[in-house]
Amino acid sequence: MTERNWAFAISGKSRTHWPMSACLLRLTNVIKRYAVPRGGGGDDGLSVLAGVTLEVGRRETLAIVGPSGSGKSTLLQIIGTLDRPTSGEVLLDGRNLAALDDVEVAAVRNRQIGFVFQSHFLLPQCTVIENVLVPTLASPSPGLPATLSPSDGERDGVRGRPTESAAARAARLLKRVGLGERLHHRPGQLSGGERQRVAVVRALINQPQLLLADEPTGALDHASANSLGRLLVELNREEGVTLIVVTHAMELAKRMGRVLELRDGKLENMA
Repeated sequence: MTERNWAFAISGKSRTHWPMSACLLRLTNVIKRYAVPRGGGGDDGLSVLAGVTLEVGRRETLAIVGPSGSGKSTLLQIIGTLDRPTSGEVLLDGRNLAALDDVEVAAVRNRQIGFVFQSHFLLPQCTVIENVLVPTLASPSPGLPATLSPSDGERDGVRGRPTESAAARAARLLKRVGLGERLHHRPGQLSGGERQRVAVVRALINQPQLLLADEPTGALDHASANSLGRLLVELNREEGVTLIVVTHAMELAKRMGRVLELRDGKLENMA
C-alpha cells in the first residue's frame, strides 16, 4: 500500500494510521473564534479552538475530556454541524460539510449523525416509541437514502437490516436497552436512566454513521451512569456506529478506545 493511501489520525505528538477507506471523520486545522464587544478581547475576538486536527476511524470509540470552558462542546457542535468553524475543514465520510447548503446540512444531521445530550429532551406528551420515531419524520433530501437500508459499502453485516421498518427497529432497540415493556409509557413515568436510554435509541433510529454524546451521564446517579456507559460501548459494537463522547467523567472516558484532552484550544493525548 502506497503512502498516499493512508491517512493519519493526529492527536498530540502521536499518529494512528488509518486506511483512507476506514476514516469516517477528518478535521484539519479547525479554528473557532467568537466576536466580542470592542475592548473586550482584542482584535481577533475570543479564541476557543486553535487549530484542531483529528481523524476518527469507522466504528471507533473516542472520548474528549478537558476543563470546563475548554471548548469541548463547541468542538462537538462543529463535528455535528450544529455550528460552523471560523476556518479549517471538516470532512464526514469524505464530504466537506462547509460546502453544503443549509438544507443539505440538515439532511446530513438527520441521516448520518445521532446526538445524545446531558438532558434527554424527550417530548413529554409523546410515548417512548413515539419519541424514538420523531427523527424519522423528517423527509430525506434527494441523494440520501429514503429508507433505513445500508449505504453502499458501509452498513454491512452488523448494521445492515435492509427490510427493517423504522417502527420495528425502534421496538427492537428499546427492547435491547431494557425498555421493551415501556414502549407506551410517557417520559414522566420513567426514571432518569430510562429516559436517557430512550434518548440513545432515538439517536440511533436512523442508523447514523456517527453518534455524538455530550456529557451523556452528567445528570445521572453513579449506578445509572455506569450502566449507560456500558450500553454506549455495547451499541457501538452491535450497531457499527462511530462513537465520540465529551465528558468530565473519567470512568466513562476510560471505556472508550481512545482518550484525548482539549486544552488551550488543541487536542492532546492524555498524560
